[in-house]
Amino acid sequence: MLGVSRYVVAGLVAAGFVTPSRGPRREYRFTFQDVVMLRTALKLRAAHIPPRKVIQALSRLRVELPDELPLSGIRVSAVGSNVAVRTGRSQWDAITGQMLLDFEVAEIKGDVVFLDTAPAPRDLAHQAEEWYDRGEQLRTSDLDGAERAYRRAIDLSPQPFYAAYVDLGALLCERERRCADALQVFDVALEHFPEDAALHFNRAIAYEDLGRLGAAEESYRRCLQLEPSYADAHHNLAMLLEKRGDQQGLVRHFNAYRRLTT
Repeated sequence: MLGVSRYVVAGLVAAGFVTPSRGPRREYRFTFQDVVMLRTALKLRAAHIPPRKVIQALSRLRVELPDELPLSGIRVSAVGSNVAVRTGRSQWDAITGQMLLDFEVAEIKGDVVFLDTAPAPRDLAHQAEEWYDRGEQLRTSDLDGAERAYRRAIDLSPQPFYAAYVDLGALLCERERRCADALQVFDVALEHFPEDAALHFNRAIAYEDLGRLGAAEESYRRCLQLEPSYADAHHNLAMLLEKRGDQQGLVRHFNAYRRLTT
């Protein structure tokens, strides 16, 4: 079924790629992960991937591969001298985890099916949601991974992905020296959502962190024009106007902030 000879299977078991259990007649019982490892190892070696890289890639993949089939499917393949993993339309290096096997797994009525052809187009909106959720999960543990996931969600989504724009921009602005990148994200988002007060507020914060106080003031004012009850915008604008020596503006917006929060 796998196209792997008994000799190759025995060799891969002996090398520790897979650890099957034994049935009542001493036959091998392979898990889903074992099957993936067997087919993948064979294809990677056929593509002349060095054994060391094969071992590193498959060891990491075995640990991370879920017991249940992922919704977007899995492909493992050789890309040059590297081992690439693909879920849906997303691809990354199996060893380093960097976003970038030809083995693919798909789910059909609960069965495991091996496909030799390219995958059929998936629901891009669903894939985008999966990447966004991954970004949310990585946000506290892997900032680089979270950034890649948010960007992937934006790229895949057939419609402008508002939440991904907001969270990616906020993530970048929280990181040292990335406010300029955050500003680019907010600018693109505002092309799609020009009347969104929160995006103007976030863009104002990015401008302020970059020292562009005039642009920050303009963005805060645009935010308040769209949503006069945006308390945080009143507060931030009051503090900004104090820096710029506008005491009258400071008092006016600080009083508005106090009315809205008491």
